[in-house]
Amino acid sequence: MYKLLFFTCFLTAMAFAAVAQKPDTTVAKTKGDTTAPKKYVPPIVTGKIYHPDSTHLPKKALFRSGVIPGWGQLYNHRWWKVPIIYGGLALLGDVIIYNQNNYNIFLKEAILREKGVLTGRNPALATVADADVLTYTDIFRRDRDLGILGFLGGWGIQMIDAYIDAKFIQRFTMDNDLSLKIKPGIFNQPMYGTNSFGTVKAGLSLTLTFK
Repeated sequence: MYKLLFFTCFLTAMAFAAVAQKPDTTVAKTKGDTTAPKKYVPPIVTGKIYHPDSTHLPKKALFRSGVIPGWGQLYNHRWWKVPIIYGGLALLGDVIIYNQNNYNIFLKEAILREKGVLTGRNPALATVADADVLTYTDIFRRDRDLGILGFLGGWGIQMIDAYIDAKFIQRFTMDNDLSLKIKPGIFNQPMYGTNSFGTVKAGLSLTLTFK
């Protein structure tokens, strides 16, 4: 009798325990939950793509820059270089004109003094010694010649720049990692080249950049 009663109670307890159990839906809810954080995927950043242009002629860019400064840069679609080119050439042209004018003044004064002629002398140079007149004549002639060489060099550099740009455009994929910049600047003279008319001179700065 006691065994039967104990066995009945045991079966009843097991039945209630089986009914009380519920399926675990945590995993299912997690899988279907749209609010769960998503995996971060970094955006793909692509740079500008350049394609060679086989119809672009470097000789044409070189010829145009030789005829008119900056024309080859316009042919290469590098219009921003044109103001730099003309700014540098204009500065060198001003150097040539300035030194040529002073050279003429001192040369005339030197010739008059050498011949002993008093008429026609420059009153502003009355206190300048004869040796100094000759010295300044040589200085202005030298600076004029350097200005002419710089002008021709600047003209040649912009021709080379146009040719190189056209060569890259024609044959290679070109980006901004390679650049050639030409800009005017003011440079200090060496101690032996200084004079009373100034210690700085104008010039061109050429910068080739690799990144």
